[in-house]
Amino acid sequence: MTLNLEGFPLPTLDHLGVASISPDEVDAKKIASEWFIRFAACLERNDVDGALDLFNAESYWRDILAFTWNFRTFIGVNKIRQFLSDRLSISRPKEFKLRDEFLGIQQPYPDLLWISFLFDFEVGNTGIASGIGRLVPQADGHWKANCIFTNLEDLKGFPEKVGALRNLEPNHGLWEALRLREGAFEDKEPTALIIGGGQGGIEIAARLRMLDVPALVVEKNPRIGDSWRNRYKALCLHDPVWYDHMPYLPFPPNWPAYSPAAKLAGWLEYYADAMELNVWTSCEVTKAVRDQANNTWAVTVHFSDGRERNFQGIQHLIFATGLNGNQPNMPSYPGVDSFKGQILHSSQHNLASDHIGKKVVVIGACTSGHDIASDYYLNGVDVTMYQRSSTYIMSTKAGWDVLFSNLYAEAALPTDLADRINASFPLGFMMHGFAQRATEAIAEKDKDILDGLRKRGFKLNMGINDTGFGMLAWSKASGYYLDVGASQMIIDGKIKLKNDSILQSFTETGLKFEDGSEIPADVVIFATGFGDARNLIRKICGDDVADKCSPVWGLNKEGEINGSWKDMGIPGLWYAMGNLAMDRFHSKHLALQIKAMEVKKFGPRYS
Repeated sequence: MTLNLEGFPLPTLDHLGVASISPDEVDAKKIASEWFIRFAACLERNDVDGALDLFNAESYWRDILAFTWNFRTFIGVNKIRQFLSDRLSISRPKEFKLRDEFLGIQQPYPDLLWISFLFDFEVGNTGIASGIGRLVPQADGHWKANCIFTNLEDLKGFPEKVGALRNLEPNHGLWEALRLREGAFEDKEPTALIIGGGQGGIEIAARLRMLDVPALVVEKNPRIGDSWRNRYKALCLHDPVWYDHMPYLPFPPNWPAYSPAAKLAGWLEYYADAMELNVWTSCEVTKAVRDQANNTWAVTVHFSDGRERNFQGIQHLIFATGLNGNQPNMPSYPGVDSFKGQILHSSQHNLASDHIGKKVVVIGACTSGHDIASDYYLNGVDVTMYQRSSTYIMSTKAGWDVLFSNLYAEAALPTDLADRINASFPLGFMMHGFAQRATEAIAEKDKDILDGLRKRGFKLNMGINDTGFGMLAWSKASGYYLDVGASQMIIDGKIKLKNDSILQSFTETGLKFEDGSEIPADVVIFATGFGDARNLIRKICGDDVADKCSPVWGLNKEGEINGSWKDMGIPGLWYAMGNLAMDRFHSKHLALQIKAMEVKKFGPRYS
């Protein structure tokens, strides 16, 4: 798979025509301060040409809501010029302040260095924003911007109710009754209705609550956390706790680095209770009809005991239903009806011990396929993995050591700052050399594992355009395995491997391949991912709404993720899909958009 994102070669010293620079001889604070004074003055007086003189010709500006009320990346001075010409007079930025902390020179590679700095500013009378800049040296001795990132942090006059703004009044015996009344929505309707009580849904609910936006979470399972609790018992997160903290309430300091699914499920349930979120369980949204005249939604909620509740004026309908709506992708093969064994999708699989004494084939060689196959082996079950196409493999140890060492790690940066620094690298920048260098470094650390897999016949790749894990995750949320042990099981032959021929059909007793070979099977698990998120929108909202929706997930031409946390083309309809870290960061962006709309501070959106 290839991905064509616009961008430029890395701003290496050689590419910039700059001789070797000693970081010790660079007065980073002086250079950044002088540059920033000019930058702030130009933006405040709407001097586009003056601002552009401060940018390297090959540069990026990424903005999340601050100037655009959108998620946009402008690549090259011509597009930055158009963006500033269109938006400076509307946004009216002011009160720029350079931060002293975290200002300094950084040198990720011997031939690549920049001065990095953080700043704050205001967006007219609307918002409070932050920014991150990186300056690179020029052949004439000056320093110019390679990248600017701007991010809306808060709405003026509508701060989050945290810290000094928490409820300061004592409550003697009334709290429980008030909470029950609030959560029942007997005498009013929620402003926002959130479908799905996984981490995405409850993080959005928490963000909205802190902004005084009444919200209700509707969860089909009996308990919050069941979306994790009901998955296969061997499921464990493959990214570390430092990356996964939730807003307002981070994981405790004794939390394991990698969260077991059942443990995470309990935490989500506790989080919803501690954050006083309004949650209805054992019920589903079965229908949502948009009132175009009022831009509201009529929503039907059906309870498992047969009751129904109908809302008529929901302002914001938010789908937080997980990866592509948790609609399983089940490839079709001839002979399925004749197979005498059991066929399951990975979302239906629970315990490997259910199949002791049987022969199991797992179709799929990405994260779920590896997790399930290793669980079968550890339970003494004969298991074969069928690999349909090549997979990107990195070990969690090597991968996170390279990718997260200065961001998400024990005693590293505060999580909210790490989120902003992480977001400040546009994917166009990452795609054109930076991610490839990281991928090479990870592969060198993983050399023994990768060589062992190749020797075994396992088909490997280096990710999209050799960019490793990240672009696969953002482009299609599949195609990779972050190794926590299953790769060695494949190398050792403990998990059998089949990938030398295309699967042709099922037989009564197993699987038949185009080369004539067969594999006996009692159980076949499809670890083949999930379908289009819009399928669930179509089921609940109808064809007309679904047909007008933007895609959910994947990257647009600017390197921004489609659909999630942003305008989907239907007023009042939102989708929230991401891992724990993305949900933490972008749940606030979604909440800020909703709050801004409710208090008439929103827009116009720059699309």
